[in-house]
Amino acid sequence: MTQIVDYASLQSAVTEYLARDQDSVLIARIPTFIQLSEAKLNRELFVRQMEQRAIAVIELTSDEPEFIALPTDFQSMRRMRLSSVAGKPWLEFKSGTQLDEYRFGISDVAGQPRYFTIFGSEIEIAPTPDKAYTIEMVYRRVVPPLASNDPNWLLSAAPDLYLYGALLEAAPYLKDDGRIQTWALGFAAALNSLNNLGLTSTFNAGPMTVRASGQII
Repeated sequence: MTQIVDYASLQSAVTEYLARDQDSVLIARIPTFIQLSEAKLNRELFVRQMEQRAIAVIELTSDEPEFIALPTDFQSMRRMRLSSVAGKPWLEFKSGTQLDEYRFGISDVAGQPRYFTIFGSEIEIAPTPDKAYTIEMVYRRVVPPLASNDPNWLLSAAPDLYLYGALLEAAPYLKDDGRIQTWALGFAAALNSLNNLGLTSTFNAGPMTVRASGQII
């Protein structure tokens, strides 16, 4: 049996499990099964390895310094703060309409940013910055596609998750309804155990100590 260590060996393992090593048409579809599985993982997997920190410096020379491009692997925001300001104050999220109302209310006077919203592939901050602030963001990123990041961190950590995910996507294509439940159970078990490990590694850093005042330290 093939040991899964990279993209090629994952495809070989999928072929072995499907027992269709002479089916060249099916073998050619395996990268698509892997891609579809990754799309599902980006919606259902929540582990600390998917969190990323990025730094951006506001370009005052830009025609619209209040807009910042999102990272290309961005999926959702965890937090934003002004890392170049004392105390590193965090920015509060507002909807696009709320941000427009706020900007109108202050007559769009430039100042230290307090709020942000997200439009498409950009972040909008308000007030319009009056200095070249440094923005630090922590965001949830997508899993690096294995086809162009070989191997990625997820394959190294959970080859079973990739295997069952690809097999699950292959079953409907093969009209093999009898195997859907088998692959789905394997996929769900691997996904749940990895998500649980993610929770443990993030929040189980050690015991909390409660002071008499009730402050947790």
